[in-house]
Amino acid sequence: MDLYDTISPIDYRYYGGNAEFHARLQPYAPESANVAYLLRVEAALVRMLARWGVCPETAADEVERAIQDIPASEVYEEERRVHHNIRALVNCIRKRISPESRPFVHLFATSADIMDTAAALRYKELVRDVLLPDLIELENRLITLAVTNAGRAQIGRTHGQHAVPTTFGYAMALYVSRIGSRIEVIERARRNLIGQFSGAVGAFNQLALLHPDDPAALERELLESLGLKPAEPSASSQLVLPEPLTDLAYGVVSCFSVLANLADDMRHLIRSEIAEVVEKYGDDEVGSSTMPHKMNPKNFENVKSLWKEFMPRMNTIFMDQLSEHQRDLTNSASSRFVPELLTGFCYAVMRTNDALSKIEPNARRMDENLEASSRHVVAEPLYIILALHGYPDAYDTVMHLSRESRKTGVALMELARQKPELAPYFKKLAPREREILDDPAKYTGAAAERTAAVCAYWKPVCDSLARTLETERQALHRAPLT
Repeated sequence: MDLYDTISPIDYRYYGGNAEFHARLQPYAPESANVAYLLRVEAALVRMLARWGVCPETAADEVERAIQDIPASEVYEEERRVHHNIRALVNCIRKRISPESRPFVHLFATSADIMDTAAALRYKELVRDVLLPDLIELENRLITLAVTNAGRAQIGRTHGQHAVPTTFGYAMALYVSRIGSRIEVIERARRNLIGQFSGAVGAFNQLALLHPDDPAALERELLESLGLKPAEPSASSQLVLPEPLTDLAYGVVSCFSVLANLADDMRHLIRSEIAEVVEKYGDDEVGSSTMPHKMNPKNFENVKSLWKEFMPRMNTIFMDQLSEHQRDLTNSASSRFVPELLTGFCYAVMRTNDALSKIEPNARRMDENLEASSRHVVAEPLYIILALHGYPDAYDTVMHLSRESRKTGVALMELARQKPELAPYFKKLAPREREILDDPAKYTGAAAERTAAVCAYWKPVCDSLARTLETERQALHRAPLT
């Protein structure tokens, strides 16, 4: 099939349309990867049975060799014949091994044991090897932006209106905190992904025939060999407990929402009438098919648009928590779309990273926008300073002066100094208070200090997690079979 004969934009535009992104996701995201992980679990099962003396080591060796050259296309062709996906997978393995080894393929397993364990392993490694490293890169990029601009004064905005001054670094530190907390949620959910090997109704009926004293011991050993763990204490239906995957999806969608919020903030700061952030473009990039002068914040708009598509998929994840009795097939189709959610999010993280690498704060416009409102934003520090010095009607007085200032065009502080009843209070001002009233751009509170504190907290957290992920890759990683 030609790439452009596919239906989903994930395939022809994002995953399939970006060679580097495709190469990084290919071992985990597509259906070929799903089949490879299923084969990997089947092979691990036979190896575990060999350790328990159920079958000879040669049987495990045969299966491990056999799965190296089973393509997804062959499994699907066999499924069309037998109308069962896992039995088709098993048949493809069995025809490549000796008759003596065939009885041990899929022995003691039910389909969900293999599928749910393979899915947990697949998603755990995708998050470890692609998603979290890219999020850490994004977090470090935001930390650099925040620290570099910790003292860069900028007008703050609430409800789309000029509020009081902040700093651009502090605005970025907000996202350092938000994305940092989502990284922790995603990593915790990744670690908690579980597999299972407990049989047709989850009660270890089959394994109790082999090891009646502790049938769950075989489950623990199989999952440990794959770098997974079972539910503890072990109790399930035929399906693995759905909550760990639900938690991972929630962490991803929650973080996706933070990216969408960041993208919105950035594209508004790029707007012509604000222009406090400048986006750099390539020499040959086109912004409009008819207006040669125009460029668009398309990277940030793309992230917002992707979020609109993938955020509602959380509803499907929640619905997949329900299954009748030990199991039904009402989740069999819907659960196949989880890789699209993870792929779409990974693409959005990559696109956000790329977009942030091309922006620059526009200090001149920040100063101009701040100056344009300096006559008015002084209202808050003025009322608070007057109140602190005992003036009884500080808020109402400053509110009326502010409205008079907007009506007459006379600066608020000039009007305030003309009021005789305020003169005694102005004489009480401390030097720092006078400085702020004379130059409201200095009314940034603890923005710079809090920016430094936020970044100093999250930087070592991310560095530590990066080291943990690398250590795990080296210790437990089995290269995904392709």
